[in-house]
Amino acid sequence: MDDPIVVGIDIGTTKVCTLVARLEGDRSFRILGVGNVPSQGIRKGTIIDISAASQAVARSVEKAQRTSGLEITSALVSLAGSHVSSVNSRGVAGISGRIIDQYDIDRALEAARAIAIPHAREIIHIIQRGFSIDEQDGIRQPIGMHGYRLEVEAHIITAAAATVANLRQCVEQAGVQVSQFVLNPLASGEVVLTETEQEMGVVVCDIGGGTTDLAIYINGDVWHTMVLAIGGNHITNDIAHGLRLPLTQAEEIKKQYGHAMQREIGEEDLFSIHPFGEEEATQVSRKVLAHIIEARVEEIFQLVMQEIKRSGYDGLLPAGMVLTGGTANLPGIRNLASEITGLPVRVAQPEDLVGLVDQLQSPAYSTSIGLLHWAMYTNSALPSPHGPYQKGGGPNWDTLKDFLKNLLP
Repeated sequence: MDDPIVVGIDIGTTKVCTLVARLEGDRSFRILGVGNVPSQGIRKGTIIDISAASQAVARSVEKAQRTSGLEITSALVSLAGSHVSSVNSRGVAGISGRIIDQYDIDRALEAARAIAIPHAREIIHIIQRGFSIDEQDGIRQPIGMHGYRLEVEAHIITAAAATVANLRQCVEQAGVQVSQFVLNPLASGEVVLTETEQEMGVVVCDIGGGTTDLAIYINGDVWHTMVLAIGGNHITNDIAHGLRLPLTQAEEIKKQYGHAMQREIGEEDLFSIHPFGEEEATQVSRKVLAHIIEARVEEIFQLVMQEIKRSGYDGLLPAGMVLTGGTANLPGIRNLASEITGLPVRVAQPEDLVGLVDQLQSPAYSTSIGLLHWAMYTNSALPSPHGPYQKGGGPNWDTLKDFLKNLLP
């Protein structure tokens, strides 16, 4: 096959999903292989048992290889966890009045990168937010323009180096090299956002099992990112404690009978459970279940809103919030989110998929599909629509090396 093959491994608290796709034509792909297995050894997006996590990744990769008939040697891997943080930085490069080229952008971004980062942290993404030339702001693409001083505003995302090393080791033990780590909400944003939403101002809220991942987009660029260590598993734990059930039964009940708004459930709506210590099945009102769920979902969105306000961009989000992730399947969650945040809210999932897509058309797989979009952009044949750094993790070292060679005698 002449068309390039791309692979994404979404390592979440609830599931590990490996997808294999073939690039077809201009910015489209066909999914050839799917490997979806329950997660092990991962809590709140962080590895707590490297052996168990590695076995889960290996099973997922093996399934994807079996369904696609292809060997997986490298992949893009998702990253989440409360250890992730971000900072905005500015970098300047002198131009001397000539035409700006890619090397000048690389120099400006490298200057933005030169911020004090603790040795225990690692840069995951450097994302250009916008340029100014000779103090003229709002420039999206400076290549080919004249100027004396190029300034770039960059969003730099870092993660705990030890946690990233553990994740890399976990994937490599499964026989796969990590070509790049991608933050969960950035991958999801590629799939669930429209260009209009990104331009107007929108927040992606990806609620998974162990984490809630946020990314704020304004003027088409990422302005803020954050990972909160709370998610759908906390709702399941509340149900298990409140109704005195095993976690597996609580999870099933959440999926089958759960609702995020108590007032939308009738008093006479009942279902059966088998609590600890009871031989006979017990009838429980769905209203009681909704009361348990609503309290935790309210807390999640209060924390989300607190983070949005802390970023200072809460007044710049006319397109509101786009909910995705497995917990976004919960009935009533959209209305409750809108009530608490005061923003327009919609639930989104991957659309227009081609190939083995039966189980993938759900908000739970937005990150998994988003990784394939990133892999598509980082493929040499397909430049990113957002510029050279939007999808990459660092500067163009080949250009830098060529420049340094020219300086040598």
